[in-house]
Amino acid sequence: MKPVRTPCIGICSTTSFGDTICRGCKRFNTEVIHWNTYTEEQKRAVQARINKLTTQIMEGRFRIVSQQKLEQVLQDLRVFYDPDLSPFFWLHQLLQKHLHRLHSLEEAGVALQFDYLDRDVRDVLVEINNDLHVLSEAHHERYFGAR
Repeated sequence: MKPVRTPCIGICSTTSFGDTICRGCKRFNTEVIHWNTYTEEQKRAVQARINKLTTQIMEGRFRIVSQQKLEQVLQDLRVFYDPDLSPFFWLHQLLQKHLHRLHSLEEAGVALQFDYLDRDVRDVLVEINNDLHVLSEAHHERYFGAR
């Protein structure tokens, strides 16, 4: 099995602002701090949690029309993506880091779901990040809060 890469996207709020949940990669602050000491199994567990939560939220707002186009845009913009993770996870990372560089979602092989067609993508992304943050905080509280 290949090594797990850090999910860091270079927007770290745990080290910059002291957040419990990173607003960039959605890891817990302890996961950011101790990432390099984790076993591959521990890293995979963190990655699986973030992938699952992100996919769950993204699927309700976006459709992947062409995975091939999405991968091409990721490659063109030099955004690392793990083929073992969901294309919705890749899309979230792309939008987080490079939304300003996209002329349209169509060029990335993506479309908004019907209920979101009248919304600005930036507003949808803010909503997604807020939802991810709430889910991550709930997960953190459930497993680490009551000690």
